Amino acid sequence: MTSRTRTPWAPLDDQAVTTCRALAMDAVQKVGNGHPGTAMALAPVAYTLFQRIMKHDPKNPDWLGRDRFVLSAGHSSLTLYIQLFLAGYGLELKDLQEFRTAGSLTPGHPEYGHTKGVEITTGPLGSGISSAVGMAMAARFEKGLFDPLGKTSLFDHNIWVIASDGDLQEGMSGEASSIAGVQRLGNLKVIYDDNRISIEGDTHVAFNEDVSARYKAYGWHVIEVATKSDGDVDQKALEIALLQAEEITDAPTLIRLKTVIAWPAPNARGTAESHGSALGVAEVEATKVLLGLDPKESFVVSSEVLAHGRSALTRGAQIREAWESEFTSWQSANPREAKLLQRLQSKSLPAEFESSIPVFESGKDIATRAASGKVINAIAGVMPEFWGGSADLAGSNNTSIENGGSFLPTSSDMKGANQYGRIIHFGIREHAMGAIINGIALHGLTRPFAGTFLVFSDYMRGAVRLAALMDIPATFVWTHDSIGLGEDGPTHQPVEHIAALRLIPNFAMIRPADANETAIAWREVIKRRKPIGFALSRQNLPVVDRLQCGSAEGTAKGAYIICPAKGKPDVILIATGSEVHVAIAGAKLLETEGINVQVVSAPCLEWFAEQDGAYKESVLPATVSARVSIEAGVGMGWREIVGSTGEIISLDHFGASASASHLFKEFGFTPEAVVAAAKRSIANSK
Repeated sequence: MTSRTRTPWAPLDDQAVTTCRALAMDAVQKVGNGHPGTAMALAPVAYTLFQRIMKHDPKNPDWLGRDRFVLSAGHSSLTLYIQLFLAGYGLELKDLQEFRTAGSLTPGHPEYGHTKGVEITTGPLGSGISSAVGMAMAARFEKGLFDPLGKTSLFDHNIWVIASDGDLQEGMSGEASSIAGVQRLGNLKVIYDDNRISIEGDTHVAFNEDVSARYKAYGWHVIEVATKSDGDVDQKALEIALLQAEEITDAPTLIRLKTVIAWPAPNARGTAESHGSALGVAEVEATKVLLGLDPKESFVVSSEVLAHGRSALTRGAQIREAWESEFTSWQSANPREAKLLQRLQSKSLPAEFESSIPVFESGKDIATRAASGKVINAIAGVMPEFWGGSADLAGSNNTSIENGGSFLPTSSDMKGANQYGRIIHFGIREHAMGAIINGIALHGLTRPFAGTFLVFSDYMRGAVRLAALMDIPATFVWTHDSIGLGEDGPTHQPVEHIAALRLIPNFAMIRPADANETAIAWREVIKRRKPIGFALSRQNLPVVDRLQCGSAEGTAKGAYIICPAKGKPDVILIATGSEVHVAIAGAKLLETEGINVQVVSAPCLEWFAEQDGAYKESVLPATVSARVSIEAGVGMGWREIVGSTGEIISLDHFGASASASHLFKEFGFTPEAVVAAAKRSIANSK
């Protein structure tokens, strides 16, 4: 099954490319803003990919066997939209006319889940190429699930990327490209649009390194394609390079393509202005004259060009039908793997999933990071699609899968190397790690996780935000969650991080109080298929005696009564993580003074916010205004929960280098401090 056509390039192809360039100008000119220059220059590149190279079926954009396309240069969204229109993905001319307007299918940057054919949300530079590395890794891992002996090409496909100068300037792309070289990802093909122009002009004011040499040093194959003498893309040389890249399977490929931004605009070509501004009526008309078009007409697509472009529907259907014929034979010959694939495609869990979640005995102390590690391995035992790793902190994060093998290419001489291994070694590259996890999640079949210290979540926040924006099941395991990590000091003690992460829309932060809350939280994470982050303790925490306290099942609702009051509560203590135990101890002291106390464990405020009013009222009754929150981080966000008469026990300054026990005492996270705060709140509530 080949993805490319061998039909010779024809005059109608030239007309189609010309039409694409005109549409790019027209769409930006109509709305008055956007990025026309790159879309004009790259029209022959994107057209060649979608019409002649890539394996895809516009009528079935989620077809398992398709190549993936990532427009890392997301600002040039028209580069993608115009090809989706031409190939028949469902966009029509009116959608291009509504570019960057409210409610359109053609927003300023491509948005995953919004427009058919868009594989990933891009725009933050560097993120697309970095997530594409994750897609390429996922493709290889899935190959191991369904065809480990390499008997079929059904599960072999390429990840095609168009990246800009800006993408390659961002540090995360270097991190991810380095990993791609280590992993020898032969299914990753990146077209680098080397036009030397960004918003501030010539990129050489800040970026003049030898990119080809850098990528060769990463272990990539590099193919260089120059422009034609007139500045246009040399389509013939480009297609030869693309076909050559298809044949390379032992390492990722970078096609360094020289282009002239806004070609062939007579005045705007090669200028910074054409990067992010409409060309203007006069320049658009002058450019259309050079292209042989009527300068007074806009959004013109001839019936011949449209029919030619829509032939991608026929070609795509033929490729997919041939794939499906082979797939049917594979299903018969591989019933076990076929059953697994069916389950993964249906997004269902194995029957034994819930029973696999461990239950921890009370009377023992265990760090929630260690409990998480045990749960990870229990889940891995029943879910072969579950895999992940750490940014060089696996032993501390407890993110290794026992006997999982290190995900490394067959050429690796590292101990435990397995091209289909379940343990990913990201190295000290947090931002790329986050983007790679997003790419794996986007690829669609497997469930990835990644770990580092919570304080380093700042390094990967851009990727976390994109996971939330795309609403994909990316799981971030952050450990060493507070001053409880102790002697490493304030550089490693996350103070503001949990509050900051809670501010990300559509993202849930989970800070469990003990091992059983951790286990229930993991169960819910797998079931919910949403972007989440764990905040787990370094230090050991008591496993709560559930015969004396509320069931850990309450974790699934985000907050629950872990210790009920003996009557109507005089005060409610609300805590997360390690501070729940401080709250319980404080409650016992208050009860000796005849004060009725209700203790609430709130491992996930976002999940609690989803509950109905009746449940929220049962946990935090409005009639009880005396409330105290206890969390070893900044107090932002807690005032809304405790109210105007409530007390917030927080840490609104940096920590220090000392033992956890010393720091908790010094900074006021003690039962005695809870008692004092509770009494103040009770007094304020009268």
